[in-house]
Amino acid sequence: MKKIIIIAIIFLSIISLNSCKDFLDIQPMSQSIAISNTSADSLLFKTAGEVEAALGGIYGDFRNEYFSLDYFVNGDAQSDDAYAGADNPSNFQIDEYSIDATNSNVSRDWAYLYGTIGKANTVYNNVDAVPDLSADRKNQIKGEAAWIRAFMYFQAVQLWGDVPLQLTEVKTISIELLPEIYPILFPARSPMAEVFDQIVEDLEFALESVPSTASDKGFVTKGSANAMLAKVYATMQSPQWDKVLQYSDAVIGGGYSLLPDFDMLWNNENENSSEAIFEINYEGTSSSGNWGASMFRGLDWKKFNTPSNDLVAAYDAENDMVRKNSSIIFQDVTGSWSDPYWPQASFPFINKYRIFTSNSPQNYILIRLADILLLKAEALNANGDVSGAAVLVNQIRSRVNLPNTSAADQQAMRLAIEKERRLELAFEGHRWYDLKRTGRAIDVINNAKGPGGASLGYMLNENSLLWPIPQSELDKNTKLVQNTGY
Repeated sequence: MKKIIIIAIIFLSIISLNSCKDFLDIQPMSQSIAISNTSADSLLFKTAGEVEAALGGIYGDFRNEYFSLDYFVNGDAQSDDAYAGADNPSNFQIDEYSIDATNSNVSRDWAYLYGTIGKANTVYNNVDAVPDLSADRKNQIKGEAAWIRAFMYFQAVQLWGDVPLQLTEVKTISIELLPEIYPILFPARSPMAEVFDQIVEDLEFALESVPSTASDKGFVTKGSANAMLAKVYATMQSPQWDKVLQYSDAVIGGGYSLLPDFDMLWNNENENSSEAIFEINYEGTSSSGNWGASMFRGLDWKKFNTPSNDLVAAYDAENDMVRKNSSIIFQDVTGSWSDPYWPQASFPFINKYRIFTSNSPQNYILIRLADILLLKAEALNANGDVSGAAVLVNQIRSRVNLPNTSAADQQAMRLAIEKERRLELAFEGHRWYDLKRTGRAIDVINNAKGPGGASLGYMLNENSLLWPIPQSELDKNTKLVQNTGY
């Protein structure tokens, strides 16, 4: 009876866990079936079609709520580039650095990321056993799943710091297997360094396994693997700038090029362009429409991620009208809603996402060449090559008709690159993470200016740089420990 009770508890725990419920394949309870059982009857994927569909399901997660909305709230509204906008209290907490462990965005983002990680684990760990699939295709599928898993862990480690490393899935429940099952279902947090090591391992495997090109930029390629490696090595607790240079150079030499006109990135006439490295593709149908675009633009209700006074002032101070006009549009919302930061007659919206129907065909570009060129500039400057960094910064500036940078020493160049990344990549989900990884978040955020140049009064501190572990996860898993300050 005790065995039955224990197994029942484990079973109920499995089906209740948000991070597991979408991907676990629970076999009939038996004390004789082991996790490693690979007989024909126990194969998770019995045909090539089944595993291809499962891989498609992982890619499909790039169209979920995390990437349609929260990715940009977390990267932009959490920075000095945007206010939360709309009327969601959870978003207000994120914007104002007052998040608590019951914040609904925090818990759902944890569930989204670990849900996709679980799906990637299932494909990665089971594709080799599929009987009617070539060895090359199996390896490529594993590489794609590994890249996606790494991408999700990269999000998680930036948001929460130490996070659980879940790399396997439960296939069978039995009393004998409890010592193996329990750590999978209820893992402790792994140190950030270990998480980064796993991310690098997955990305390096992907680099060796995936093709150089694909039918569109929504699939993993060697370019996206190199780009992510450059970004990861720049974000580690101790950045490895030589590695950033290595992988940035691999991207730059991989056939990518800047579009001649900055606005071409956003006019919806140049999707999957030469500049895009990884891009979420939408067809504009009921099953493949980007509803997220309507969260940022439109006059029917007050939208999320209102461009900030501080960002508009930064564009104006630089006389950067090309990127300002491509990134922000001002419209009259008189009689629709009020706002503490902007007048109704001239209210700003994000202009990079311009088709804002409920089933929009608007693509999201998650990684593009300009990002990598500026990361390489950052690496060159960190290694003392200020003039080399200037060449790359000027390449970005020349496209938008700005003069060469005046930065002449390492510190000035560091700030010039920070500014250039802000103006170039606004509303693409990068700013908050850039400020964190460079150690500039507290100083920049606490000095952000609102209407008329007045202080916004933010009081960001070291504890607020990481999110709290969701209370719902702490309640389910006693091995999890809360972040300091929550």
